[in-house]
Amino acid sequence: MSQTATILVIDDEPQIRKFLRISLSSQGYKVLEAATAGEGLSQAALNKPDLVVLDLGLPDMDGQQALAELREWSQVPVLVLSVRAGEADKVLALDGGANDYVTKPFGIQEFLARLRALLRQAPAGEAAPALVQVGQLRIDLALRRVSLGDAEVALTRKEYAVLAQLARHPGRVITQQQLLKDVWGPSHVDDSHYLRIVVAHLRQKLADEPAAPRYIVTEAGVGYRLMG
Repeated sequence: MSQTATILVIDDEPQIRKFLRISLSSQGYKVLEAATAGEGLSQAALNKPDLVVLDLGLPDMDGQQALAELREWSQVPVLVLSVRAGEADKVLALDGGANDYVTKPFGIQEFLARLRALLRQAPAGEAAPALVQVGQLRIDLALRRVSLGDAEVALTRKEYAVLAQLARHPGRVITQQQLLKDVWGPSHVDDSHYLRIVVAHLRQKLADEPAAPRYIVTEAGVGYRLMG
């Protein structure tokens, strides 16, 4: 990837953001900044950066939680930059979807080298959309918000998880087994009745008729797809 890449820095320390802005800009990168997790997630959704530098000690949300929310809809490379030097914090972040971990204080040359390595590894191809719209149905994967027309739809955690998984691949069939594995876990791949109940509740809340679906289509014996 070229050095015209866009880097989003999410860190509540102004001096760190300034230091990274100067260092990254001098290398030809475009730099976006956010001081809170909420602002950072919004920036990531709107501007689709090529890499995110994420602090864990954010004022509005722990960085580990911010990482988990980001990973629900984006596979952008994430370089964690944190004062937390403990092995447990590093393992939690890496298992949670971070691509690399640098502790503060840090050397800028090593930081830049790690950043370049992540950009080289970044997968090619179009990122999953953060906002999906099908007719009157809007699914905001960044904000975890679902609305029908002007009204927000209240969903349970499982209902949202199933709908979000379908929304990440609009128009494509997701098998029952894949949905069960992703939402309930690998030990539940045969519990198709769980999925049928959740889809029935979703259809009820979305006023979606199974016989003439506008949003969720059943592919008999295979799975479900969100209208593309």
